[in-house]
Amino acid sequence: MAKQGSLSINSENIFPIIKKWMYSDQDIFIREQISNACDAVTKLEKLALIGEWEKPQDYKGRVDVIVDSDNKTITFKDNGIGMTADEVDKYINQIAFSGATDFIQKYKDKANDDQIIGHFGLGFYSAFMVSDLVEIDTLSYQKDAKPVHWECNGGTDYTLTEGSKKDHGTVITLHLNDDCLKYDNEWEVREIIDKYASFMPVEIYLTKLPKDTETIDASDKLDTDVVLEEIPEKTETDKDGKETKIPAKVKIEKRPELVNDIHPLWTKSPSECKKEDYINFYHKVFHDYKEPLFWIHLNMDYPYNLKGILYFPKINMEYESIEGTIKLYNNQVFVADNIKEVIPEYLMLLKGVIDCPDLPLNVSRSQLQNDGFVKKISDYITKKVADKLSGMCKTDRETYEKYWDDIAPFIKYGCLKDDKFCQKMTDYILFKDINGKYLALPECLEVNKVDPDSKKDDTDSNKEASAQKEEKNKIIYYVTDQVQQSQYIAMFREAGKDAVILPERIDQPFISELEAKNQGVHFRRIDADLTDEFKAETSEDEEKTLAEKSKALESEIRTATGKDKLNVKLQKMTSQNTAAMLSVSEESRRMNDMMKMYAAQGMQLGEMPVDETLILNTEHPLVKYLMEHEDKADDTSKMICEQVYDLARLQQSPLKADEMTKFIQRSNEILLKLTK
Repeated sequence: MAKQGSLSINSENIFPIIKKWMYSDQDIFIREQISNACDAVTKLEKLALIGEWEKPQDYKGRVDVIVDSDNKTITFKDNGIGMTADEVDKYINQIAFSGATDFIQKYKDKANDDQIIGHFGLGFYSAFMVSDLVEIDTLSYQKDAKPVHWECNGGTDYTLTEGSKKDHGTVITLHLNDDCLKYDNEWEVREIIDKYASFMPVEIYLTKLPKDTETIDASDKLDTDVVLEEIPEKTETDKDGKETKIPAKVKIEKRPELVNDIHPLWTKSPSECKKEDYINFYHKVFHDYKEPLFWIHLNMDYPYNLKGILYFPKINMEYESIEGTIKLYNNQVFVADNIKEVIPEYLMLLKGVIDCPDLPLNVSRSQLQNDGFVKKISDYITKKVADKLSGMCKTDRETYEKYWDDIAPFIKYGCLKDDKFCQKMTDYILFKDINGKYLALPECLEVNKVDPDSKKDDTDSNKEASAQKEEKNKIIYYVTDQVQQSQYIAMFREAGKDAVILPERIDQPFISELEAKNQGVHFRRIDADLTDEFKAETSEDEEKTLAEKSKALESEIRTATGKDKLNVKLQKMTSQNTAAMLSVSEESRRMNDMMKMYAAQGMQLGEMPVDETLILNTEHPLVKYLMEHEDKADDTSKMICEQVYDLARLQQSPLKADEMTKFIQRSNEILLKLTK
């Protein structure tokens, strides 16, 4: 049976290309060899099911990975289907692809192209990325089959002879080259198996050579254990004379260690899984000490096969990265993290596993082939997430509210990135109001109805017009900083008005998106304007007088503050407690926020002029003083103008460093005046 020959590839350049360009990560050779071994076991199990192989009662398929640092080898052993000499010749000697010469010419200069292997079925040959010599010993399950030994030194020549294997299955031994000796280290290989093969469907055992020892109770000894020493039972007496029996023990060669779980949680029906199962699986896979908030168990058989679990982690946006990890598997074989074609970008905030055997992967299992099918999978995942969230909001609002602060960044990001997701979630987006209550968007619109003329005109025709206006134009007031804007919040509460709290950076683009997608809905910051509830009734003559005085006072305040674009407006207000408010138009503020965002990304576009209006309450004593002394601009009036303006600004945004210094100095001067 001895045979020598050359691999049928029509070129001697194949192995250098395999070694350099086959895969993006060298350690994938371990995944490929284990995957092939698992396939061999699975095939044999299927033959038993259809009656083509009589399965022994004690048969249990397994894969063994053996690292031998003395001999600088790593071995992959299975008790699967095995191969005959003809099958070795077919599957190993003839590298199955067409147009080999064209292949070499096409890819020989493309060092960065990691799809080379993907076109051709060369998984076994990944062994040559790390080996100078590869040996195969195999025996087919078929009756009267003869064992086969094959070896190749990394060139195109091989040797095929009769082997000595006694039981069916295949053993592949890789003699590592000097650059890859790290792969004969048990812990290095354990880490790689954990990465790629921790959930493969056949039990995988890891063995280290030379073997370590372990001591066990004699009663736990198995027939397969290699006993090195028997330690008889003995009795020990402590200082009080109490006797304790120590059971007999045996020292054995360390057993091969099971390193995978063949029944991962996502393969089970959701009805079989308990809360503890989901939490333990999360800790095991993602090494996250915190518990997830909740999860979605994906389980679909038609029109395609997809299973998985998506976890919503607890995110600390201030101190932690909010990037998640979604692991993609193909038949329980790890493919990659966060493949964007399958996982929508906003879902990358989550953690989870998705297993889809129908994914159109290239043969290296490292990339997806372009396929409309992938988009359908992505859409399905998006739908399941939206259904879970909306369902929770409808059926378990209390729990949904409890989780909201943690899941809000994900939902808002999703609404910005995916129109379909935004459409499904619009009515289930929550806003926390200034009283600590959570409101959905439709509820916010009910609370913040716009009816500015209700006090002034109650005729039927005007009521109808007002109702039509209200239907088309609804305003939601919001707060970005509860401390800085506390005065406005107090005023809103006193007037029985409500506002929602939007403190995060994502909130500004998010509300702009909601406005664009919901006609007539407008968000306005609580200090953007003085609403009618805070204005006292004035006659036309009073309004005319206030307008004239505003112009005169505007000139004085502009001179005192150095703000030549500042608008000043005198307004009779319902409360005497507030001296001044500074309003900035919503459009102006948002434009400046956008400019700051661009500046943070390195785009220097300059600052837009801000349209500020200083609203002075004519009912407050300080403002009355300024009105009485508008023609007598003295140091005290100037100081009051500056102080009132800065106090109004502090309710809206922080002062700059030099402005804060002047404010403190001026405050000290005012206090000093009070002492005299």
